[in-house]
Amino acid sequence: MTALDDIAQRALRDADAEQARKKRFQRDYRKQFRVRRFAGPLVHQTQLDHLRIAHVTDIHVGRVTPFEAQMEAVRLVNEGEPDAVVITGDFVCHSTLHLDQLEEIIAAYDAPVFAVLGNHDHWSGADEVRRTLHKADAEVLDNVHTTITLRHQKLQVLGLDDTYTGHGDWRKATKGLRHDLPVLGLSHIAEEADALWTQGVPLVLSGHTHAGQITIAKLHELAVGKLAGHKYIHGLYGSREAERDSKLGAVYVGAGVGAAVVPLRLGERARREVTFFELGHAAGSFLEHHAEQPALPGRKPSEKTKERRMRAVAKKRQKREKKRARLARKTGDIPPQDD
Repeated sequence: MTALDDIAQRALRDADAEQARKKRFQRDYRKQFRVRRFAGPLVHQTQLDHLRIAHVTDIHVGRVTPFEAQMEAVRLVNEGEPDAVVITGDFVCHSTLHLDQLEEIIAAYDAPVFAVLGNHDHWSGADEVRRTLHKADAEVLDNVHTTITLRHQKLQVLGLDDTYTGHGDWRKATKGLRHDLPVLGLSHIAEEADALWTQGVPLVLSGHTHAGQITIAKLHELAVGKLAGHKYIHGLYGSREAERDSKLGAVYVGAGVGAAVVPLRLGERARREVTFFELGHAAGSFLEHHAEQPALPGRKPSEKTKERRMRAVAKKRQKREKKRARLARKTGDIPPQDD
């Protein structure tokens, strides 16, 4: 055997070892996920034959959540062959340093992607996040609705901008909504479903809470419910049996894929999650993870709290602008501006 042959064989062994390592990591991350499946609301049964919608939320691209975990979520979604993918906010953690990874992740979905922003996106730089999502061919819905055609069926997709940071406007989003066509709502904050139901949106998909990340002994209901004041923490709430004009509906809160601070997840309900909604199918026509559950009492944020959250967004924007200005003085470049 020549030295060249020896080098080639070593390279092949190294490549095989790397491939085995990747497969092992993929198996490990897959164990962290739960794929959940639910039927859509009653009203969709008269409006749709069947559409499969994949829901992902709170991916938090960055150092806290491994890139391989992000791609495992993509693989699980693609394996389910959905007609569309909806992502309900918090694409980044605390910065926009990993937007190249975000673009790669979003572009890897095989189905059309529709998105709304979350509080972390606004804290970190909403315009940069939007530009990245657009580059990856995702449609960002900022207090608007759009009508799409999937397998020759029309569906209205309505998206609220983040209400935690004061950017959501359900009145603007529902203006001109057609009641003769099916509609699906997206909102990072689940409590906005209460208003959307009154406007004829029978199902709202949301995120934000990460299911509390620790669901053992119902600690998530204590921390996210009683202390933080959320009515909806994880899973399905409300009623999918509501009639068209009843001003009621259902909301689903996803457990999310990533984390913004601590990656720890304990308890079955807290696992990383990908969820499929079979719109047009009746509840009970297949095994679901759980039925609708009652809402917690909840607590609306005070005006003082709302103002504090909005000031936090403005403060972070000013900090980014100062950083860009300092960099521009050093390089002589004109810094981009937030819209």
